[in-house]
Formats: sequence, C-alpha cells, structure tokens
Amino acid sequence: MPLPDLLARPHHDGSALYVSNAAPALGETVTVRVRVPDVFAIDELHVRQVIDGEPRFADAAVTHRGDGETWWSAQVACHNPVTNYRFIIRGEHTGYLWLNGTGLHERDVPDAADFRLVTYAAPPAWAADAVVYQVFPDRFARSAAADDRPVPDWAVPARWDDPVDTTTPDATGAQLFGGDLDGVREHLDHLVRLGVNVLYLTPFFPARSNHRYDASSFTRVDPVLGGDDAMVRLVREAHERGIRVMGDLTTNHTGAGHEWFAAAQADPAAPQRDYYYFADDGSYAAWLGVPSLPKLDHRSAGLQRELFDGPDSVTQRWLTGPDSLDGWRVDVANMTGRFGAIDVNHAVARHMRAAMLAADPDALLVGEHCHDHASDAQGDGWHGVMNYSGFTRPVWTWLRDKGFAPNFLGSPLMVPRLGGGLVADTMTEFGALVPWRSRTHSFNLVGSHDTTRIRTLVGDDPAGVIVAAALLFTMPGIPMFTYGDEIGMPGTFGEDGRRPMPWDESRWDHTLLAAYLELIAARHQHGALREGGLRWVHADDDALVFLRESADESVLVHVARQAHEPIRIDSALLPGIDGGTLVGGDSITASTDVIDVRADGPTYGLWSWKAVGHGEAR
Repeated sequence: MPLPDLLARPHHDGSALYVSNAAPALGETVTVRVRVPDVFAIDELHVRQVIDGEPRFADAAVTHRGDGETWWSAQVACHNPVTNYRFIIRGEHTGYLWLNGTGLHERDVPDAADFRLVTYAAPPAWAADAVVYQVFPDRFARSAAADDRPVPDWAVPARWDDPVDTTTPDATGAQLFGGDLDGVREHLDHLVRLGVNVLYLTPFFPARSNHRYDASSFTRVDPVLGGDDAMVRLVREAHERGIRVMGDLTTNHTGAGHEWFAAAQADPAAPQRDYYYFADDGSYAAWLGVPSLPKLDHRSAGLQRELFDGPDSVTQRWLTGPDSLDGWRVDVANMTGRFGAIDVNHAVARHMRAAMLAADPDALLVGEHCHDHASDAQGDGWHGVMNYSGFTRPVWTWLRDKGFAPNFLGSPLMVPRLGGGLVADTMTEFGALVPWRSRTHSFNLVGSHDTTRIRTLVGDDPAGVIVAAALLFTMPGIPMFTYGDEIGMPGTFGEDGRRPMPWDESRWDHTLLAAYLELIAARHQHGALREGGLRWVHADDDALVFLRESADESVLVHVARQAHEPIRIDSALLPGIDGGTLVGGDSITASTDVIDVRADGPTYGLWSWKAVGHGEAR
C-alpha cells in the first residue's frame, strides 16, 4: 500500500515524549509509546525486543484517544545493557508493517535501525542545554602578555592580519600568530553575548606546531599560550560567567617530541617502549604515516595507567580541582586503539569513560568520528561523537554552492549537491544507527577547524550560512560552531579557515551575527529544541520542514535553501498550532485550517505552540 504523508504516519523516537526513562538501570522496565494519527487506523500494535539475542513480542495497549490521534503503550525490559526494540503493526487497510528508527517498512528489515535503550551511566545533565564554541587558541585572540614571550625555535612569527600560509604543510603548521589563553579570557564577553555556555579548546599542551596535535607532554600547558596559570585564569573566569570548558586530547598518538617517545627511542628496554608500535628495526607506526605523530599502542598496561588510572593520570588530573576542565573531546577517537589486526578501541573508550566518572561524574566525553560511527557510539564509551556523518555531510550536500564543490576530509571526489529528500533520509538513517541518547549528546557541526568554512561552502549569498545555522540550532544534538562562523569568516579548507579572528567589528557580517543571536536564544528559550523528539513533516529539493516536540511544547521548523512553491499543511494534524507564534525567521503562518510555509529565497522559520494532545504525557 502507498504510505501516507509523513505527518499521518505512526511515530516513535527516543525522546521523553515516547520513552518513560532514557536512563534505565539494568533490569528496569521502561514504557515506550507510539503515536498513531487517526487517519492511519490500525487494529494491533506489538513491540518486539531482543533479549539475550532472541526476539520476543509483547502486546501494546491503547492508553489515550483524542485530538486526532491514538497513543499506544508497551513495556520493554532492559535485561541487557543495550536493548533493541521495534514495533509491528497491523490494520485492515495498512496490512503488516514494521516501525523502526528509519520509519515504516512493508517488509522485514535488519536490526541495525532498531530503537535502543541503554543502561550505561547517563551523560551529564548540563549537556542537553549546551551550545559549544570551538576555539583554536593561536588564532582567537592575543593578549598583551604574548608580546613578551620568546618565539619557539620551530615557529615562524606572523602579524595578526597576515594571511595564513598554506603553501606547504610545514609552513602551515609553523606559522604562529601568538593567540593565547589570556586572549581567550579577555574575550569571554563575546561568548556570553552569543549565548555560548561551553568553550571547547583545541589542544593546549606543549608541542612543535600551532595546532598542538603533536604534544610533547600532557602534564602542562604550553608556555606559548601562557602556561598553567593562564589556564587557571581562563577556566576560573569562564566558570564565573556560566561557561564550561572542554579540552582536546590525542589518545591515538603523541608528537615525536613527547617525553614518552623520547624515552622509548633512547632505550629499547625503557617501560615507555611498549607505549608505541615499535618494530625490531626501530621503525614505528605513525598516524596516517606521518613520522612526527607516533601512534600509541593501547595494549600497554603502562600506557593505560598514564592516560587513565588514578588522579595523576592525564585524563583525570585536568578534571579535578576547583578550576578544572569540564570534559574532553578526543581527537581521531575512531582510530584510537586500532592498528591492523589489533582493535581495543571500545575497551579504551570504556576505560576513559570510567576514569572520567572517577574524577568528575559531571564531565562530558565526545569522540571525533568522521564517518559511520554506529559501532563506536552505543553509549558505553564516548557519550557522543562529532556527528560528521549524520549531520555535517548531509548539510553540506544540501547547501554547498553550485559553483564550489569541496572534498570532505580526504575524499578524492567532490561533495555532491543533493535535494532535501535525500538529506532527510541520510540524517534519519545515520541517526537510527545509535541510541537516541548518543545522538542527542553528539556534536552537530556545519564545519570545524579541519574543514571548509560554512561561509565559503555556501557561496556568494551569506543567507545560506543562516540556513545552515538554523539547522544547527534546531536539530537533535549538541550544536558546536567554530570561532568566526558567526561573523562570516571564510576558508576554502581546514588550514585556510584557521585565520585569526578579526576583532574590528566593521569587518563582521552583522546580519549573520544577528541570526546566530536569534537562533541561539531560541534554543535556550524553547525546551523542545533542546530535548524534544523529531518528526519529519516535509522534504523536497529546496525545503525541509520538521517538528521538535516535548510534553509541553511543539516547535515547527522550516528551512529553505532557495525559493520554493508554498507548502500547505493541514492544521488538524497539528492540534493547537493556530494558537502559536512565530519565534524565529519569517516563513511560517498558521490558521485553524492550514499552515502556510513560504520562501522567496534562503530562509528559515520557527513556530512554537503549547502542546495539545500527546496523550498521558500531558
């Protein structure tokens, strides 16, 4: 049978509206709910869960009728740490249907997209409200104290307004603009103005490059950035302003100048020798074959102790004390502990998670992951990942300029330009591969210090940046953006985008800044945008429309990459929407009969109303 329009289909997701407890204990029973619009009449609904590898079925019962919809509830027993479940539906006119994380299916489907409940310790509560701002310390702001520091022997000094040297990799990594942690501290007012409440710093350890992913020690702050005292000042003042601070740790490799590696090279009998992959001839494995970045061997018990065990370990020492960090982002987390036939990645992630729980149970752990992260983000290790696959890439394929096709993190082919239907499908499919909790605690990003800047990606019309920002701040997940995106900083690729922040506001795109301020404020003010579920309403080449819903509020979101024909939605499918109001953008109007969504060019709209219906969750 042909399936009805998106709003007329049964729906379930992992949000609180549909799941009674997102953080169950092992052995606990959780109530799961399915919303079925009355236009989609069904006679039976059952939940199928997997217990000890064996599927089992349980009946669902109707618990509420009214407001044009019927709510069914069933019980899922969390007998295993990860519990897969889906629903099977039958109706006189619908026939036999499965409902899983990718929607309705008339045929049998694999378990990969089943809904999931996990019993692992929950992420910190504050992460649900996080808006994250990424800062590359050398390029954000330079304090007066930087003028008095000696330039290290590896560095090529540059003035703040000099162009970034991208001629050769050596020059790119050596160019030093002199940004420091006191400079960041002196500009915390900018973060407060934006509504940012998490500052994520790329590495601050001593190194022989401006990016510092080649650390020579994990026990201190690079003196070029102001040293340990500057970090204390920054964290203390950030905390006073309600801003948490996250660090960036390379668990996959160190720099060739690291004290561990120096000891390992100097003496084959040194205990640090087994921290790395040394061959008998003295050669060693390195990250992507780069000799300056020797790869760590996580089979080493000594390495595990250094990184994770006890209050003096790398992970824990920075998370303890009155002026400590609030979490870690882990560089190339997907590669950590993997080398040839060796794969201890999940053990490393779990070990780091346990270490962080010991040091600060309220700390957040996010792993970098640039492709399919399904097997690595089930909730026992990283709380979430950098969601390049399920957010960044689909946004790029929808919004990239027709005349500019960047490659993506090493791909030999350029990113295609696709329609909104394929974009929505991509987001849905990747989102269904992990527990809802992992999805909502992953960083959504439209770019980073490693990629093309969003301003360059969208081309001549900066309105495309605003559309990207609208998706960033309204989709499930933790929004993360890179310094300068909010004022329109360009960059053709990662290193080119690592330009010094221009603090002369006459060089800023203030229209773009105003949109970021409005969207971040909307996210803070509307709980449905932070914690609500996700229902797709409409997707075509040039427009995406979706709902974020909590027990108290619904927000309809419209984003358009260019002008499109009007979209009209039956108001009866969204009870109470005519009593709502526009809270962002200008593209949505609603009446008792119809919701009208229009676009004369790239734009967005946010329409909020008090929830009506939602069964017993009201």
